[in-house]
Amino acid sequence: QVQLVESGGGLVQAGGSLRLSCAASGRTFSDNTMAWFRQAPGKEREFVAGITRAGNSIYNSAFVKGRFTMSRDNAKNTVYLVMNSLKPEDTAVYYCAADSTSPYNRIDTFPRAYDYWGQGTQVTVSS
Repeated sequence: QVQLVESGGGLVQAGGSLRLSCAASGRTFSDNTMAWFRQAPGKEREFVAGITRAGNSIYNSAFVKGRFTMSRDNAKNTVYLVMNSLKPEDTAVYYCAADSTSPYNRIDTFPRAYDYWGQGTQVTVSS
């Protein structure tokens, strides 16, 4: 079992920045590929970014375009998502997810691949 708790969401103006954190407990954190997803009202949950177990590889969705940076600190059992140049279309609930079964350097982009989820944190970007 892995428990995930996100924090850092909030209301920000367009062009602003936020840093999301996801603290993990339970199963050995470094055994999990980690990812951030987001879900806007009326839309499907979509992949934002993922990071391999050791943090040596990161995969970002196309819409990130250098604006978001994902990282992990296995010593602190935490992953981060730094979001810069935020746009109103980035408004969504952001979820942290853990994939406990992924091969070592694989990052899946489909929600069904992830077996543990946090409760989500709301990010609202005003224009």
